[in-house]
Amino acid sequence: MTVHPSIEAKKRAGHSVKRVCELTKVSRTACYALRSGLFGPCAVRDAELTEQITEIHARSRGTYGAPRVHAVLKREGAGCGRRRVASPMRAAGL
Repeated sequence: MTVHPSIEAKKRAGHSVKRVCELTKVSRTACYALRSGLFGPCAVRDAELTEQITEIHARSRGTYGAPRVHAVLKREGAGCGRRRVASPMRAAGL
């Protein structure tokens, strides 16, 4: 997230983190999570899922789309929906 450095700068300048987060439409929780370097369980799961999707897509020599990747994930026991597969594929440019 690119907003984090600007929030830190405003905080050092004496502004309220709460107000800066409201103006930039970033939750304070996300701001402090970025600051500490910790990622939530959803972000960790997304990263793992993206890894699996990339591996399956590579095994198919780049021919599988979201429905087929979803079917393979389902067969392998990863419980997620087709749209949950399509979004990371789009983001990764697959």
